Amino acid sequence: MRIVWTAILLVALSVASCAQSAAGRRSAGWEGIAIVVDRNNPVSNVSLAELREMFFGDRQWWGHNRPIALVTMARGSAERETVLRAIYKMDEKAFEKYFFFEVYRGEMPNGPTRLTTASEVKKFVSRKQGALGYMRASDVDSSVKVLRIEGLSPDDDGYPLRLRVRNAK
Repeated sequence: MRIVWTAILLVALSVASCAQSAAGRRSAGWEGIAIVVDRNNPVSNVSLAELREMFFGDRQWWGHNRPIALVTMARGSAERETVLRAIYKMDEKAFEKYFFFEVYRGEMPNGPTRLTTASEVKKFVSRKQGALGYMRASDVDSSVKVLRIEGLSPDDDGYPLRLRVRNAK
């Protein structure tokens, strides 16, 4: 009987070890999308629900009386597709339609500012008080501040906004 339990234990440990090393390899191929604001923004942590309210325009002001100026990446970018999937839970067509009707009905003064590159997002966010944007965590520099989501930073396990690491060129 002792031999059977020993064999079961060895098999279980082997399976757990393989699962851990496979998980480690998978996580190495992923990186977080950083939610960025200007350096002077006093907010440093938001819940995913609060972030959704800001991205949908349901919440248009920061608590420190600055309007939220939403910035989005260009259509078709991996960063935008990740945000559409994880925050908006809609595809590109539904996203465009949503903001068209929000502006048309007067619920929002205008839709998000669309920028092409992470450099443009950093430049805009660093210069515009109240700006809220996103980019790959690997593109962040000291010109912007990264918000934590539910207390997690883009490099933490369990962070909700992930995408595949860019292919090296």
